[in-house]
Amino acid sequence: MKDKLINIPPVPAVLFAIISVQSGAAIAKGLFPVIGATGTASLRIAISAIILLAVYRPNLSKITSVQWKFVIPYGLSLGAMNLIFYMAIERIPIGLAVTLEFIGPLLVAVLGSKRIIDFLWVLLAAAGIILIAPWSNNGMDPLGVLFALLAGALWASYIVLGGKISKIMEGGKAVATGMLFASLLIVPFGIIGNGLNNLTPNLWGLGIALALLSSAIPFTLEMKALGQMPARTFSILMSLEPAAASICGLVFLQEYLSVNEILAVIFVIIASVGATLTSRQKKI
Repeated sequence: MKDKLINIPPVPAVLFAIISVQSGAAIAKGLFPVIGATGTASLRIAISAIILLAVYRPNLSKITSVQWKFVIPYGLSLGAMNLIFYMAIERIPIGLAVTLEFIGPLLVAVLGSKRIIDFLWVLLAAAGIILIAPWSNNGMDPLGVLFALLAGALWASYIVLGGKISKIMEGGKAVATGMLFASLLIVPFGIIGNGLNNLTPNLWGLGIALALLSSAIPFTLEMKALGQMPARTFSILMSLEPAAASICGLVFLQEYLSVNEILAVIFVIIASVGATLTSRQKKI
């Protein structure tokens, strides 16, 4: 299977990675009634950590103090981002949660810019948020919206920290080590919430599938693609995440979006693509 993944061209690799992640989110949401959002997040992150540690085998004793300074908060932000995102999709459709979450990377893309065009992308994304906002009496769960935006803020932090750690530590070892600290942060929530007490062999199997779809497979595909295409092209393709999330939510969970919600998804995608095309390539 690994050889087949390596042979996939870069553009299809990114698209498959996006589909894999969003399919994993749909599987995760299906587990919520049984083990809850915290239990599902704990299961996914713990299994992902085991898989990544087994594959990349980072030597923790050789990690320098400078590397620890970034890899620990990187892992903590990764874990918190996943937990809070799951808490968001427990309350609102996956497509809308990803759309709101995408505001974080968008702000990172235009941060520090003084050009009018970049502010226009932010305004377009803000228009998308207004269309989803619970104060428009659309029945949207306010807490779910808040969690999705918070997950976006953590995603922005994850991007900045990931950019820094990638310059001083090998990518695979950094992610594996970071996932270890993500587990240390999140698994206690699963234990306290008693969700992990309901695990059965079948649920463990779904947990492994979730970890593969949400972490191992997309990480492998994205690393391959990043080595063969410009970062800007990669970012444009990743802007399709909200659309892929909406489609997976519809196909796997029958989550139908209203016209306003579909427009919100489109606005954020356009804003993300636009920001990627017009922003200068900045060092993080």
